Amino acid sequence: MLKKILLLVAGTLALPLFAADLRIGIVGCDTSHVPVFAETFNNPAGKGYVPGGRVVAAFKGGSPDFALSASRVDGYATTLRDKYGVVFYDSIPALCSNVDVVLLESVDGRAHLDQARRVIAAHKPLFIDKPMAASLNDVVEIFRLAREAEVPVWSSSSLRFGHDSQIVHQGRIGVVTNAETYSPCEVQERFPELFWYGIHGVESLYTVMGTGCESVQRLQTTNGAIEVIGTWRGGRTGIYHQDLSKKYHGLAEGEKGELPVGSYDGYSVLAQQIMKFFQTGQVPVQPAETIELFAFMTAAQESKDRGGAPVRIEDVMARIHLASN
Repeated sequence: MLKKILLLVAGTLALPLFAADLRIGIVGCDTSHVPVFAETFNNPAGKGYVPGGRVVAAFKGGSPDFALSASRVDGYATTLRDKYGVVFYDSIPALCSNVDVVLLESVDGRAHLDQARRVIAAHKPLFIDKPMAASLNDVVEIFRLAREAEVPVWSSSSLRFGHDSQIVHQGRIGVVTNAETYSPCEVQERFPELFWYGIHGVESLYTVMGTGCESVQRLQTTNGAIEVIGTWRGGRTGIYHQDLSKKYHGLAEGEKGELPVGSYDGYSVLAQQIMKFFQTGQVPVQPAETIELFAFMTAAQESKDRGGAPVRIEDVMARIHLASN
């Protein structure tokens, strides 16, 4: 069942795009990532500047029923307008008519499917900030829409591009047999437990483990921290830990030794990948991996709800398939 669903989205195309500076549009101004990306792309004198395009337009967005959105959207929108000269549009289609590419930044993942649908309909290459959506169902649907419209789309946490995780990802210690990653895990009641902040550590875990997880078990340590154990094909094991001290770190063991993983190296490393994607149309993270990552987090929530019982990834994906028919 998992293979059938992944085949539906695997056709998301990589299209050559632009050589000149790009006009970047932002959808959703209710997260601190918005001024960070504007500074990174628009200020040549700034630390971590990434050339190739400028944030020139935005759709304000915001979720009135979500305090973390409603309390911040006006302030960040004002910063974009006053500090970076960004022009605001009243609708996503109007925004898309005036930009080349789009960053979907809305902090509320519940809004992402509807917003992504409008960007994809306008045929604009799209990066979706974490979490890609508020449910696995919505993630699968976004990739389906992108495939059918032949629009390149991807999503990732910046943790995927941390230096030490990338070294392991590129094969320094061979095939990873066991990995453990740690990150903060603040929880929002509107989302499955790992979707809000735990996704950072899960992203690091998938960076070094890759796809192939078969079952997930969500447990809790004696000091109250979340612990999620994933069993991969071939007997490999990947474990996500909540770090109660709110640090990012981890360790991977492979055929050629072990190395640290899971570091947070800021947003410039992600911005570099976003710009490369905008310029080439080549997605750095395949849909299949992002879908399985969300299936892992969904299975962890189901395991928690079932008192820590193991949950098979295949069963989670089968329910997605049934819901779509």
